[in-house]
Amino acid sequence: QVQFVESGGGLVQPGGSLRLSCAASGSSFRISGMGWYRQAPGAQRELVADISRGGGTNYADSVKGRFTISRDNAKNMLYLQMNSLKPEDTAVYYCNIRPPLAGYWGQGTQVTVSS
Repeated sequence: QVQFVESGGGLVQPGGSLRLSCAASGSSFRISGMGWYRQAPGAQRELVADISRGGGTNYADSVKGRFTISRDNAKNMLYLQMNSLKPEDTAVYYCNIRPPLAGYWGQGTQVTVSS
């Protein structure tokens, strides 16, 4: 059994920062790579960043240098630090394993970047 609960989104001005959190239930978190995904209005869901069980990271070109993904395996937590936010970062952000587990998406957390 697995469940993901995202939090930390909100309304922020361009250039601002947010830190997203994902609480993952179950022991699968400890043995899986994890990813942050986002879905903008009218767009497909895309992978933003992922992190291996051991901490290796990858980022989409659109966020490289601005976002940082991290995890705390002892607490079953996944984080996404987002700096220098742009309007095009506006989306609902989700966490899941990498590759994602079908049928186990959480509700996501809304990030809106606007003046």
